[in-house]
Amino acid sequence: MRMRRAERRDQILAAATRAFARSGFAATSLDDVAAEAEVSRVILYRHFESKTDLYRSVLDTARLRLAAAVGTDDFTPASVDALLDAAARDPDGFRLLFQHAAREPEFRAEVDRLRADSVMVARRYLEELIPDPGWAAWATQLVPTVAVDAVIAWLDAGQPDRGGAAGRILQVLGAITEAARR
Repeated sequence: MRMRRAERRDQILAAATRAFARSGFAATSLDDVAAEAEVSRVILYRHFESKTDLYRSVLDTARLRLAAAVGTDDFTPASVDALLDAAARDPDGFRLLFQHAAREPEFRAEVDRLRADSVMVARRYLEELIPDPGWAAWATQLVPTVAVDAVIAWLDAGQPDRGGAAGRILQVLGAITEAARR
């Protein structure tokens, strides 16, 4: 079926996200992506220079969607709800960002930047709540990691109790904050 260039690119990105989420970067071939997208390799190369270029585009798309949903400046209790919504809308992209890409040496720097941004947001929020700088530093490293892992665990469990999930994750994050304040 003939599509506009932007539509075809979006179709390929969605298919590549699914394919890479199943097997990771190294184990996924361009033939796998082409089959998932129901296009030829020639069509893939009209949109992306290489498998690396395609994977970076998939990660960028997932990162931009996440940033649009969650925001990049401040943490609020609504941030956890937004994180859950973003993960539910694009579970493959979420897993690629926080599980698969972190294991791929070629893409590790991009994941580290995303993590550093999350830590910076947590630091702005937690510095006011935790007077001891050492414990504040501990909490600012731990809170983003626990939040992301909690969302992935929620996805893996089949997304139970969507209405109560954010509250439960916030309880865990609150316990970390409280432990750091003591």
